Amino acid sequence: MGEKALFNEFSEVTTTEWVSKITQDLKGADYDETLIWKSPEEINVKPFYDRNDVDETLKIPIPTSEWKIGHHILVEDVNDANANAINAIKCGAESIVFYVLDETQNGLELLSEINLEAVTVYFELQFLSTSYIKTIIDFAGKDQSNIFFNVDMLGSFSKTGNWNVTQEEDFNFLNSVISLNGTNTLQIDTSQYQNAGGNMVQQLAFSLNHANEYLNYFNAEKILDKVEVITFKVAVGSNYFFEIAKLRAFRLLWKTLISAYSMSIKMHIVAIPTKRNKTLYDYNVNMLRTTSETMSSVLGGADMICNQPYDAIFHKSNDFGERIALNQLLLLKNESYFDKVSNAAEGSYYIEAITQNIADKAFLLFKEIEEKGGFISALKQGEIQNQIKNSAQKEQERFNTKEEVLVGTNKYQNTADKMKNDLEIHSFQTDVSGDTCVVPISESRLAEEVELELLRNE
Repeated sequence: MGEKALFNEFSEVTTTEWVSKITQDLKGADYDETLIWKSPEEINVKPFYDRNDVDETLKIPIPTSEWKIGHHILVEDVNDANANAINAIKCGAESIVFYVLDETQNGLELLSEINLEAVTVYFELQFLSTSYIKTIIDFAGKDQSNIFFNVDMLGSFSKTGNWNVTQEEDFNFLNSVISLNGTNTLQIDTSQYQNAGGNMVQQLAFSLNHANEYLNYFNAEKILDKVEVITFKVAVGSNYFFEIAKLRAFRLLWKTLISAYSMSIKMHIVAIPTKRNKTLYDYNVNMLRTTSETMSSVLGGADMICNQPYDAIFHKSNDFGERIALNQLLLLKNESYFDKVSNAAEGSYYIEAITQNIADKAFLLFKEIEEKGGFISALKQGEIQNQIKNSAQKEQERFNTKEEVLVGTNKYQNTADKMKNDLEIHSFQTDVSGDTCVVPISESRLAEEVELELLRNE
């Protein structure tokens, strides 16, 4: 029986008929109060969706290239970091992220024996040095398109409250680096908005404002045409379908923003699991959380995904934690066939509708911030910090009342679990002290207060 004949066997059911049937089955219960719930982004989520809920002409610009498996390395010793990278590549990593603390950590030694034709390398530099970047570019030669320098002085400014030097000198540095031919230099670190407790609408809106501050500067300096790609580092949470929609909405918003400049700068999304929901107690649950988050990243259309070890918030880097984190991604790619279908979420009325809702709300908030002077101005006024703080407080209240559940921490606790003697690194929010130009955006985890109480009672 052909497809057309098969579906001719069934009469079409309208949205009104579905609602009528559901209302009848509720036996007097209110349809809206019983079946419609409201997300933290003030989006009403319905019990079902159909083609009337989406704009079928809307096409999300999801990349067709295969997503890459990433591996993050904190560079403390150059030789150890290089050995770690080579081992990770042998174990299946396709991209390496070096977190470089200072200029004495030789970039060429980090790249030793790494095939730049096959492996993408990201340098997250915690210092400003044009010569450091130029040396690596010259070394990479024809493979320099596989080198990314994740420089984000605005991200550093919002996190620490201060410029690296001054606003003018910071931007002059970026200008000089952008002017180097063929560099993938600029990163927008949007993860801070999620890790500080901002909702999805705020995350996307402030990320666009963040990016637009750079675009305005590049446009004024007449170097916009030298920017070919911008990397966006995005933290992904555990609201599975919403996070898929968030990444898709981000690409839609970027397409809208960049069209205003009559440019085609590519958006390169690096997805990482959020820190916000990770816990010390019952820590193995973190593996389940990061699995959900990396799955959302794949289906949302991330270009590269760098997983977080289950014990990253309380252990120093270790072989077991890193191997499990890498294997989670390898399982998704090689055993779960998450690399076989491009744009798998397309056609889901629910995801498409949520994508449109998030994008619409984020664009409105983006325009509000721009009308108030843009990203830097909003930071100086405390507008962005206050909005994120209010969102974080609401999320914390939901956690405290167990409306937002973290299994093993605020519900289903293992009373025999002990952690006091297992903490190798500082696991809690650190407030920035001293004078700052703006109030910093501080990252924090939902479980911190509960965990501190549990630690005191051990």
